[in-house]
Amino acid sequence: MSQENVRVRRTRTLLRQALVELIEERGFDRITVGQITERAMVSRAAFYRNYRDKYQLVEQIFEEALAELLGTVADGPDTPVLERWTGFFEHFDRYHRLYGALLGGNGSSWFAARMRSALADMAAEHLPQAPGDLIPTLLAGMHLQAITWWLGTGRSIPAREIAVRTAKLASALITEANAHEGVARISD
Repeated sequence: MSQENVRVRRTRTLLRQALVELIEERGFDRITVGQITERAMVSRAAFYRNYRDKYQLVEQIFEEALAELLGTVADGPDTPVLERWTGFFEHFDRYHRLYGALLGGNGSSWFAARMRSALADMAAEHLPQAPGDLIPTLLAGMHLQAITWWLGTGRSIPAREIAVRTAKLASALITEANAHEGVARISD
């Protein structure tokens, strides 16, 4: 690995750590690029070589986190559903500080909206309903609230337990939605 690549990775890591610390302290909307670079002890020029603004920094963090999350919950033919659900929450557990900052009260509403949209897309892939349907949207909202609650309570229950609870709630929602669909078709 070249010296430049190491320097770029180090700079990005420092900027991300500074971002999380500042969100926890001041809230996302109140922080500036100058404050991020000062906390990270990197120059503004180094920041702008990597990111256009603080939103692009958060967007890149989101894209990387989403890619890892999708890899965590990828459907494998031999992977039991409960293990995928547990892996989902273990991902949030590993990055609890990052997600806690971005989804918490001082976080980014933009990040929360992107997360909700990504979760809805993930749900839609596993359901027979059309994309944009109510059920994936409800499931995404439920999961986002479960994640936010879990992180906000300091991960008060193990990842496997929150996975079981949310899987049961999701199953009940899907069952009810399917029953409602059957009723709607009969009455048409």
